[in-house]
Amino acid sequence: MASVTIRDVRKAFGAAQILHGVSIDIQDGEFVILVGPSGCGKSTLLRMIAGLEQISAGEIAIGSRVVNDVPPKERDIAMVFQNYALYPHMSVRDNMGFSLKLKGANKATIDQHVKKAADILDLGRYLDRYPRQLSGGQRQRVAMGRAIVRDPQVFLFDEPLSNLDAKLRVAMRAEIKELHQRLKTTTVYVTHDQIEAMTMADKIVVMHAGKIEQIGAPLDLYDDPANLFVAGFIGSPAMNFIEGTLDTSGAAPAVVAADGTRLPLSPAPAAANGTKVVYGTRPEHIMLADDGLPAEVVVVEPTGAEIQVLARLGGKEITAVFRERHPLRPGETIHLKPRADLALVFEKDSGRRLRA
Repeated sequence: MASVTIRDVRKAFGAAQILHGVSIDIQDGEFVILVGPSGCGKSTLLRMIAGLEQISAGEIAIGSRVVNDVPPKERDIAMVFQNYALYPHMSVRDNMGFSLKLKGANKATIDQHVKKAADILDLGRYLDRYPRQLSGGQRQRVAMGRAIVRDPQVFLFDEPLSNLDAKLRVAMRAEIKELHQRLKTTTVYVTHDQIEAMTMADKIVVMHAGKIEQIGAPLDLYDDPANLFVAGFIGSPAMNFIEGTLDTSGAAPAVVAADGTRLPLSPAPAAANGTKVVYGTRPEHIMLADDGLPAEVVVVEPTGAEIQVLARLGGKEITAVFRERHPLRPGETIHLKPRADLALVFEKDSGRRLRA
């Protein structure tokens, strides 16, 4: 196992700048997820760690060794791809042991390592099958087994669950997390799915347009986002945003929406009265209350464990989530009360978080 250090790494394809000075410290044994929308540069960064893309500027070190000019096969990493990348003419056993065969390991050593990985991933009964005889989840486990057999310093995962159905993705998330807890190998994982990031990572790196927006533990990013982008990207359903003007002139600070609705704050952020801001509140931080703000129900979505309600408040549609099964109907007026102590405020122009 080893740490991974990324220092001011930049990547350009001709005149197109893809990464703009990215720096990340990944500790030995840590599970780090790079998350962000398509085109943010996360997969490019992963491929640079693997040595599959050249670095335009900056430095990447695995352990104490700078690997900028080290070929991929000498970096002691193992990569799991989105499309599994299995050899169709080889059995599961041969796919998993192929990297050791290329290194010249003897058959007994290969069989020992393959058996160990197969036991970890519950693949023992499939070792003599071919990839075409396996389900998507089984193929992904074989790809993971091939990586385990190499016993690398670092695992790299490039959106490995994207080709699986929703139920299987949930199961595989748990398998990968359990695997990391067992092996304790440093892991860098790329996904655009923030639920994957929240449920699996020790540390999340949120990327946008080739830059890092914020780095932190999953719940730290959820509870304490640094800016509007992170607040909107992390969380499902997404945080509600309402534009307005900060009013700190009275005893009860608030953000005043365009239609005059006063959205409660406690405490007020350290910003000038009249500042143009964006008010943010999570769906689960909105309550039904007699003294709440009038809102019109637009859509009611029962999910079983909870009810998601799309309502029109402050001239904008917002989402509220209730654990209780309220008998709500589209078109009726309800009264919603955002929790003032959990509301977040962002500067409208820059998107940066305004704090008390």
